[in-house]
Amino acid sequence: MSKIFELSKFDYYKEDNRREVKRAKGGLPVALWESYSAFANTYGGVIILGIKELDDRSWKTTGLKLADKEKLLDDFWNLIHNRQKVSLNLLTEKDVETYEVDDDMIIVIHVPMAKRSDKPIYINNNMFDGTYKRTNTGDYKCTSLQVKSMLRDQTENTMDMDIVETMTVKELDIESVYGYRNRHRAFKPAHPWIDLEDVEYLQKIGAAEVGMDGIIHPTAAGLLMFGEEYRIVRQYPEYFLDYRELFDSTLRWTDRLYSSSGEWTGNLFDFYFKVYNKLAMNPNIKVPFKMSGGNRIDDTPVHKALREVLANCLVNTDFFIPRGVVIKHELERIIIENPGTIRVGKYQMKRGGESDPRNKALIKMFNLIGIGERAGSGIPEIFSVWDNEGWEEPIIDEKFEPDRTILELSFKKRRKKASQKSVAKKASQKSVAKKITTKTQKHYDTILMFMEYNKWYHVAEFEEILDLKPTRVKELLRELEDLGKIISDKNTRGKQYKKL
Repeated sequence: MSKIFELSKFDYYKEDNRREVKRAKGGLPVALWESYSAFANTYGGVIILGIKELDDRSWKTTGLKLADKEKLLDDFWNLIHNRQKVSLNLLTEKDVETYEVDDDMIIVIHVPMAKRSDKPIYINNNMFDGTYKRTNTGDYKCTSLQVKSMLRDQTENTMDMDIVETMTVKELDIESVYGYRNRHRAFKPAHPWIDLEDVEYLQKIGAAEVGMDGIIHPTAAGLLMFGEEYRIVRQYPEYFLDYRELFDSTLRWTDRLYSSSGEWTGNLFDFYFKVYNKLAMNPNIKVPFKMSGGNRIDDTPVHKALREVLANCLVNTDFFIPRGVVIKHELERIIIENPGTIRVGKYQMKRGGESDPRNKALIKMFNLIGIGERAGSGIPEIFSVWDNEGWEEPIIDEKFEPDRTILELSFKKRRKKASQKSVAKKASQKSVAKKITTKTQKHYDTILMFMEYNKWYHVAEFEEILDLKPTRVKELLRELEDLGKIISDKNTRGKQYKKL
C-alpha cells in the first residue's frame, strides 16, 4: 500500500480509483468516512488530507500547518475507533503519515482492502445506508443488493453448499445426471464413485445432502447443475443464462440459447456443454489435423482455455444478482459476463495462483469431469494462449450497480510491434536478451500482464506491483523498451510507458 503515494510523485498524481484528496481546512471532512468505506470495500487506496484538486485535475495544498496536526489526528483516531461511526478499524498508526509540501502539511491515510470476511465496512452504524464502493469517478453508496452480496461472500461455506429442503433428489433432471456420470466415467474410468447408486453418487459429488428432517435433498449446487429451470428459479429468482450468437450485423442474433425458453433443461451442466460447442466452432479457432491411435485429435490450447474461462464464469456467478450470465459470441470476439465482483481482485485474477470461487461445490463438480482442475490458473492461461496466438490481449472489467464481471476475448491480431531498424537498437536487444534471468523474466511478465493496451503508466504504478526500488523498476522498463515490448513518451521528467 505504501507505493500508492510517494511525495516525490506529488506533481504527477490525480484522483482515481486508488487516490482521494480532501481539503480538511477547518477539521476532518465528513466525506472522509465515505472514502474510507469505499476503499476498504473495493481495492484499498489513500485518502490525503490538506489538498484540493484544481480544474485541470492537478493538486494544490490547502494551507494545513503542523499546528493542525495534533487535533486532526486525535479526532481521526477517536472516530475510527468509534463503532457508532465506523463498523471496523482496519488501520494501525503506521498507516497514517504526515508530510511537508512547501510550507504546508498533508496527512496521508493508507486504507487497505478489507478481508472478504470483514466486508461490508460501513459508517454511521447503518449497514444498508452507510456502505460505499470506489470507482474512477469517486465514491458511491452501495445498494442493498450489493450489501447482501458482500454478506453472502463472508462465509467459507459458499451459497451453493446450502441444502434445498423444499425439494427432493427425484426432482433433479435424470438425463443431466446420467450425462454427467458418463463424462465422469470417460474422464476417470477407475474412479471409486463410478459404480455407486445415483443418490449416493450425488452425495459424494456434493449435489445432495441429508437435511434436518433426515431426508436426502439436493444442494443448491446440485439444483443449479442438474435441475430444471422452472425449479431453479424457485431458489434463485434472478437465475438466467443467455447465449447470443451475433455473426450477422443485419440480424438481432443468428442463434440464441437461453435458460427460460422451455426447450431444454436450462441448467448449468447443459448450458456449459451447449455453449462450449458453439464457441469452439468460431472460424478463427483453427483445428490442426492430428491423429492419435487412429483417432483425430481436435483439441488445442485455445479450446482448453475456453473451457476454463467458461467454467470460471459459472462457478463465480452470484445467482442472486439480476441480469444473469450473458455470453455474446461474435465473429471477431467473445464477451463473457457474469453477476458478481471478482473475489480475489482484478489484478490477482490476472496473475493467477489464488483461487477463491464463489461456488465451491460447483467447482468440485467441474473438476471431477476434468474442467477447471488447476485452481486460479484459468485467466492467466487464457492471457498466455491469446498472446501465443498473436491476438489482442483479453480485457477484464468490473461494473457496479449491479455488480458484474466482464471478460472480452478478441480474435483480432495485435498491432505489429514497431520495427527496430537501428543496428544499435538490435544490438541492445540482443544484449538485454542474454542477461535475462528467471527472476527478471518474472518481473517482465508481471509488468506486461499489468499493462493494458493504449494506456500510459508512470513508474510509480510499477513500483507498487513489483515492490522494487525505483532505480530497478526504471531499469526493467528500459530493458522492455529495448526489447520492443513497450514504448516511452521520452519525457525526462514524469516519463510514461505504453504497451506495444
